[in-house]
Amino acid sequence: MPRRIPVVLEVGRRRTFATAVDWPGWCRSGNGEQAALAALDEYADRYRSVAAAGGRRFPGQPYGFEVVERVTGNATTDFGAPGVVSECDSRPLTSVAARGFAALVEAAWRELDRVATSAPAQLRKGPRGGGRDRDAVVEHVVAADGAYARKLGLRMRTPKSADHDAVLTFRRAVVDLLSVRSDGAPVVDNGWPPRYAAHRIAWHALDHAWEIEDKSVSEG
Repeated sequence: MPRRIPVVLEVGRRRTFATAVDWPGWCRSGNGEQAALAALDEYADRYRSVAAAGGRRFPGQPYGFEVVERVTGNATTDFGAPGVVSECDSRPLTSVAARGFAALVEAAWRELDRVATSAPAQLRKGPRGGGRDRDAVVEHVVAADGAYARKLGLRMRTPKSADHDAVLTFRRAVVDLLSVRSDGAPVVDNGWPPRYAAHRIAWHALDHAWEIEDKSVSEG
């Protein structure tokens, strides 16, 4: 029998996100539930190498998706980011599972670094000239990580992306926080549960890594 991969669907008015419950960063969106699940499947091969870098054996074919929860999206969902904490996100994490989630977050960051290192400084723009270039994309991710870390109670100055040592120190602090056993509750008031934080941080890093990768390829 095909392995069933648990998925949460975050359903907004214009966009739906499909998130693989046990695989931080494997999260894609589409115009409706089926489109989101199709996009998740389409990106499986790209995510497989990230999972391997995080020390996880990614499921091979055949597999299928099992929708285990649906949540109602919000303005963040429709804007283009997963923005709702699900019941699955609030489940406890054992020490082993927490370290596994943290390792995948770290692998997502390494994938962003790898892609950015080999990408041209100027990226292909959209049909109306929109979009950031490589360094601006990386800076955006690092700045967002600073905001995300505060949702875990981490009070560190957010580094500039060009300060590689400071970025590594900052990321190590986040990984250390995510590696701790959790009862599933937010770490701080008005914060995020560790599962959700891992999903959101890894998704954001990979979403922009793949954006840089795709926009590094010239057309024609």
